[in-house]
Amino acid sequence: VPSGAGEPLGEELAATINYMVSHQLQELTMDETAKKHEPPKNCELLKVPTVNQVIWGQMGPGMRNQEIKMQRVLKLLGSGITAFARTMDGGYVTRTHQEALGLLCSTHFEINCIRKRAIRPTINPRFAALCKPSNIQPPNLLFGADLAKQVKVGLIDQ
Repeated sequence: VPSGAGEPLGEELAATINYMVSHQLQELTMDETAKKHEPPKNCELLKVPTVNQVIWGQMGPGMRNQEIKMQRVLKLLGSGITAFARTMDGGYVTRTHQEALGLLCSTHFEINCIRKRAIRPTINPRFAALCKPSNIQPPNLLFGADLAKQVKVGLIDQ
């Protein structure tokens, strides 16, 4: 992935960013901060979709552990998106704000796609088609609420 360098930021802000991306927040601070910025009720897609129970049951302990960690990352990202969005709510939104929000939300989407791809090799092959990235993310369950229906109508190779 090519990486260029943009216009420099102010020294103090740049130092803060460089420090924060190279040091993990303390667990308690991270949890308290995330809790203050839980996704709003009208942004249900910022919530972390859980793995459908039937698929969770097929995943081994290693994959479950990895999935729990990915859910935590998504929760923190969703809280960060919420905090950033609140700085714009009801105010003037610049093109840079819109672009930043777009990049953050695309990252949220991509992480869900990565979760599906990571789960694919660990589950029954008849569910593998569900692990393909889609253009629409379901709000509550990673593989959608109609999983049983998809299996019954043959959308998944059996």
